[in-house]
Amino acid sequence: MYVGSKDYILSLDLHDINREPLIIHWPASQQRIDECVLSGKNNNGECGNFIRLIQPWNRTHLYVCGTGAYNPVCTFVNRGRKAQAFELNQSIQQGGRGSRAVDSSLRPSPVERKDYIFYLEPEKLESGKGKCSYDPKVDTVSALINEELYAGVYIDFMGTDAAIFRTMGKQTAMRTDQYNSRWLNDPAFVHAKLIPDSAEKNDDKLYFFFREKSTDSPQSPVVYSRIGRICLNDDGGHCCLVNKWSTFLKARLICSVPGPDGIETHFDELQDVFIQQTQDVKNPIIYAVFAASGSVFKGSAVCVYSMADIRMVFNGPFAHKEGPNYQWMPYTGKMPYPRPGTCPGGTFTPSMKSTKDYPDEVINFMRTHPMMYNGVYPIHRQPLVVRTNVKYKFTTIAVDQVDAADGRYEVLFLGTDRGTVQKVIVLPKDDLETEELMLEEVEVFKVPAPIKTMTISSKRQQLYVSSAIGLTHLALHRCDVYGEACADCCLARDPYCAWDGKSCSRYSASSKRRSRRQDVRHGNPIRQCRGYNSNGGCHILSL
Repeated sequence: MYVGSKDYILSLDLHDINREPLIIHWPASQQRIDECVLSGKNNNGECGNFIRLIQPWNRTHLYVCGTGAYNPVCTFVNRGRKAQAFELNQSIQQGGRGSRAVDSSLRPSPVERKDYIFYLEPEKLESGKGKCSYDPKVDTVSALINEELYAGVYIDFMGTDAAIFRTMGKQTAMRTDQYNSRWLNDPAFVHAKLIPDSAEKNDDKLYFFFREKSTDSPQSPVVYSRIGRICLNDDGGHCCLVNKWSTFLKARLICSVPGPDGIETHFDELQDVFIQQTQDVKNPIIYAVFAASGSVFKGSAVCVYSMADIRMVFNGPFAHKEGPNYQWMPYTGKMPYPRPGTCPGGTFTPSMKSTKDYPDEVINFMRTHPMMYNGVYPIHRQPLVVRTNVKYKFTTIAVDQVDAADGRYEVLFLGTDRGTVQKVIVLPKDDLETEELMLEEVEVFKVPAPIKTMTISSKRQQLYVSSAIGLTHLALHRCDVYGEACADCCLARDPYCAWDGKSCSRYSASSKRRSRRQDVRHGNPIRQCRGYNSNGGCHILSL
């Protein structure tokens, strides 16, 4: 596992996360720090090199970027083996062709652990503009696809120019239309993920999840959550939108509780997204955490979305302003061909190999109509989990699929801004009703701090949790805390755990009957634990 922090990159051994990590020290130069301070920064130690992007480049290298004391920088990290490191060091010492002169003080010595090395390659240092934000408090989201970096990022010192960028690679560098509030209006980027549309590679789209301010009420800005997308093979327009995305579309992501008289209570501030893969790579399940932080209503919610609903919205009407009040309406005019937002060379445009081949009316339409009229509603049009009137909000989510004796369950791990992790399952009841069970809530850090990120390792049955003050891991299951009796184990209704005849332990899909003392759906100890006394041992039943 690779971890970025202020001035450091760490390589952690997942077999034992408490082992001494491999460490790269990558600070900004003192001159750059001094310039950053003189510019008025450094209120909270901002003038450091905060690592905000770590992407796997290949089997031996990572691509990493840091804020560089408000001067973003990127380079490669060698994470290969000793033999590869020796060859690379020889190349560096001999000053191989094309290498730039490098201050020897910037060249960290290789750090070793058994057969592995871990060090920075400063001779490949390059600007991080368009890849990593200047401000360490502003998140950067990224996806490295075919050696091309796609990033949702703020690209200027003042933090006023937000863009979705494509850099590196063979294709043309691209971005969203600059200072066009219809496209992006003070966004906060949350997640980016490639989701194929079909078996045709040219249809592949990259989806961005973010929240932004509404352009309709500048006096009292309203925040909306968005899902946006671009085609990976977008080349921009020929005359208009040159080096700008010509397939960028966005839609509102709605998470609301239906109320009487059609009034909905909205959770509008997207906090985190978890994409659960299914057997069909084109149709993952999307879990999203939202918050409502208005003066009247506060709370959090988890909503779940299907790709079928998302695609239906993107195939629906475009948002268009018209009428005497200049209000949003569905566009009803003639639609140019190919349909705006369609990828070139794909299923519906096999003869058009580039967006530069698109007619001008398509490109002009895209520039003025980037938003869809309909919003994306969650499955069953209501949240999966809701929290109101509590003194915390959800910040992160991770989801694990667990096979139990009575079916497969999704276990939600929800991080909060008070530094706890809630372990939750939602069970189906009659009709569309559900039952939510909080299996446990764990205080993660000795000093409470908002949970920033969470990652599940199903192989190691661990949940890795980070905050501004540290990183730790939790077991996905702690069956022993449910007591020493069969009834207690059954009543816990934890899909990870079952009564094995002697103790509450990790459930195993064994053919042995005693491995199946588990009832997640109903939690009925009378039916499951017949034959076991309160201390867990067997007793003889009278016949």
